[in-house]
Amino acid sequence: FQAEDGIRDLVRSRGLGDVYKRQTKEATPPHEVGGFVLGSHVTDYPDIEYSNFLKDVVVYDWHGFEKGIISYGICEFPGEIVRIKLKYADSSKKFFDTLLDKYKDKYGKPDEWKGDSFGVLHVWKWKFVDKEQNRIHLILQHNNQDPNENIGNMVKLYYPDRIELEHLCFTSKCASNCNTTANQQEMMQRIMRKKSDWNYLIPK
Repeated sequence: FQAEDGIRDLVRSRGLGDVYKRQTKEATPPHEVGGFVLGSHVTDYPDIEYSNFLKDVVVYDWHGFEKGIISYGICEFPGEIVRIKLKYADSSKKFFDTLLDKYKDKYGKPDEWKGDSFGVLHVWKWKFVDKEQNRIHLILQHNNQDPNENIGNMVKLYYPDRIELEHLCFTSKCASNCNTTANQQEMMQRIMRKKSDWNYLIPK
């Protein structure tokens, strides 16, 4: 437009890139949400509850597997592996079909279909009982795009009963270490923790 002094002002339109650069320069990067602060120590939050009844170790690049999580007991079966979850390095559906054929050759037809009807999540489950009468479950899974599951091919092998016993043992020990007064205090703390406002809900 023409300015009053006769000099035409240069009008520039700001693109999204300009706006982003301006915002990132002016805005303070968030470090906190829900009352938890990045870089702080977990012991700074005495009200959090530790309810993990299994401990996990992680493996990477493991003999044809990209990664995996090995879970072991800490109560009823301390140190004993009760669940193995491994992701194959080859994530293709073709490899999954090959795996499924080899699983069937070795263990027979699966006992249960656990996948969906849309062709997104393919999950086959086998159930066994070993010579010590332990129930064992084996799952072979292929996931195309379900964000709630690992994309690609996975195998899960676990003791369902031992996992349940670990949970019961952990819960029992936790309960025995808490008296009635402590339980009442915990209930009051939970009620207080449910209260919220925008300071908790928005990162800052």
